[in-house]
Amino acid sequence: MEWVAVRPGPARQGFLPTPLSGLSGGRGVKWADLIVAASFFMIPPASNPTALPSGLYRRLLREGVLPHLGLFFSASLCMVVVAVSTASLAWLMDPVVNRVFVERRADLLWPVGLAVFASFAFKGAAAYGQTVLMTRLGQNVLLDFQNRLFRHLLQMDLGFFAANRTGTLISRLTTDIAAMRLAVSTALTGLGREVLSVILLVGVMFYQDWLLASIAFIVFPATVIPIAQLGRRLRKVTANTQAQTGAFMTIVQQSLSSIRLVKSYRMEELEATRAEALTARIRDLTVKAERVKALASPLMETLGGVAVTIVIVYGGWRVINGDTTAGAFFSFITALLTAYRPMKALANANAHVNEGLAGAQRLFSVLDAKPALAEKPGAASLVVSRGEVRFEDVTFSYDADVPALRGLSLTIPAGKTTALVGASGAGKSTVLSLIPRFYDATSGAVLIDGVNISDVTLASLRDAIAVVSQDVVLFDDTVRANIRYGKPDASDAEVEAAAKAAGAHDYIVALPEGYDAMVGERGQALSGGERQRIAIARALLKNAPILLLDEATSALDAATERQVQVALERLKAGRTTLVIAHRLSTVAGADQICVLDQGRVAETGAHAELMVRGGAYARLHALQFAAIAAD
Repeated sequence: MEWVAVRPGPARQGFLPTPLSGLSGGRGVKWADLIVAASFFMIPPASNPTALPSGLYRRLLREGVLPHLGLFFSASLCMVVVAVSTASLAWLMDPVVNRVFVERRADLLWPVGLAVFASFAFKGAAAYGQTVLMTRLGQNVLLDFQNRLFRHLLQMDLGFFAANRTGTLISRLTTDIAAMRLAVSTALTGLGREVLSVILLVGVMFYQDWLLASIAFIVFPATVIPIAQLGRRLRKVTANTQAQTGAFMTIVQQSLSSIRLVKSYRMEELEATRAEALTARIRDLTVKAERVKALASPLMETLGGVAVTIVIVYGGWRVINGDTTAGAFFSFITALLTAYRPMKALANANAHVNEGLAGAQRLFSVLDAKPALAEKPGAASLVVSRGEVRFEDVTFSYDADVPALRGLSLTIPAGKTTALVGASGAGKSTVLSLIPRFYDATSGAVLIDGVNISDVTLASLRDAIAVVSQDVVLFDDTVRANIRYGKPDASDAEVEAAAKAAGAHDYIVALPEGYDAMVGERGQALSGGERQRIAIARALLKNAPILLLDEATSALDAATERQVQVALERLKAGRTTLVIAHRLSTVAGADQICVLDQGRVAETGAHAELMVRGGAYARLHALQFAAIAAD
């Protein structure tokens, strides 16, 4: 089955199992179909014709190998040389035995010896070239798919990330793609060199003795059914292993990124126990997979031994009776024994193919997922002239049963500061998320300067908006790089000017490496106020006409908050600003305060006006300051 993205609501989407359909994406390419056809015995039949693994494999070849045809054909040439050299060694056993040893032709010693040497030399050189070229091809495939998947993930909407764990997505980028790369490079090697070697060696066998060859091939096809069954089991075990690996990486990512919380609640043992349970499960599945793969070898050894024994007994009897020559028999038996190695290699390649197909299926499920948010065809660029933001009868729901906004209508005046207040869950953060189209409204419209934001390009919309939140996100890079994130082409002078305006320049230059100092993962090397001022400098550098502030000072102490508030006042100057705040003292000076209650606008006005009115805002104000007085 395939995992495809569906959208149960306007903001949530997840992966639901559906039959794999249209996976090969059309007719494909002829050479890919031929390669898959050559490996029919490695791929077991499926109950659903549309879910054949060969469809996955064709897609792997088309999307992974086709962009690197030069490397593939060079490696294929080496494969042909290896196969021809292998078959020639078997064929040369006939003149070696009959002409040199039986007829004692001294004049053929050097020609035949040099021919054998040349076969070994060509085979060795070609095998080296093939290994190097296929390694490079495999790495190119890995690089292409990792870059493609990461770029695709960056284009997905927030609902996708709410429905899919980070560790699972990281597993797609690492373990799944690595397994897929191995399937492409190893299977191509096996399906090229080994299949061609077997075909040529079988040709030698039939040339030397068609009757003996027929007897041998009564036994060898018996390996097809058990090998195919092993492949089916291996693919299932591998899929489970990869799923458990994704869950393990999620736990590691969550625990390490929340290490302060883990330590403060003394949950180290709990997190370690959870991880140990998963690693034990991964170990058991890995051992099971290796056990399944290991079964291929004794199967091949046993059945191969039966075939070789029959050939030796019957062939020896024919040589003794004069029905064939010793040279022809030795050439035949050499071809038979030599064909055993590539056939055994094909059995091992079957394991790699099935492991890779499990990874490919999971990878393509993400690549085939479409963002819930999409630009309309021919969307125009947003041109902000004034910066007025207006909500017209907007309804929105993360869950279809519980609306977050209920017919909300609100105007945020251009160049003014509007504050959103209200109890937790009133819809404040949702309002903020709809403006840059992190989510789309279920109904109604959000307009900027009278233009519906769903009619403009996402790039132009988000270029017009700067966001500063309580949870400041800094990358593990230099201070300069984190500020420049607001404008990648900004000069050093522009970066420093923004830092000065944000009140960050003095403490930055006091750092040992100044603007080139590393901030650590998520800015852990800096204090909360320092991180916040870098975020403000980043927004200043972006110089967007619309500013969204989400609890930007709630986590700061009083002294640091005053410093950040000064920087925020500079940032808000001349911009349309929407502020979310729980502490009403921080928004008393706003041009407009909007009180939200259960996704609706309860009342709107300036601080003094709302206090006189004695409504919802006045009650919130009284409750908050009564709590402060009590403290």
